[in-house]
Amino acid sequence: MKIVRHPKGSEFEKEIGYARLVTADRWIFVSGTTGYNYATMEIEPEVEKQAGQCLENIGSALASVGASLQDVVRINYYLKHAEDFPACWPILSKTFGAHPPAATMIEASLAVPDMLIEIEVTALQPDS
Repeated sequence: MKIVRHPKGSEFEKEIGYARLVTADRWIFVSGTTGYNYATMEIEPEVEKQAGQCLENIGSALASVGASLQDVVRINYYLKHAEDFPACWPILSKTFGAHPPAATMIEASLAVPDMLIEIEVTALQPDS
């Protein structure tokens, strides 16, 4: 099995010791991703906007290895407050409704107080 690490160069990756994305043959593993806009390093206060930015960030990471959100087979949602999850459903349904992955939602403390949601995915690269 060929394993390739695809760090994106963030300070967090260096300080903590992880890669944003790892491929193992056709499998793609995207680390937990938060709602920070990486261009501005700002985060919106609304959970649904953070969820949208998480998906945008994940989509960008997947695109860097020739995949997309349609290739996601497993998704884990980590929310600071479980009761915030329904606010995210419209964007999640819009993104994954036609190709739903297996999913889990967990209520958890997150690393920074402004973070309300973190999302990690596993995807399978499409056949070439």
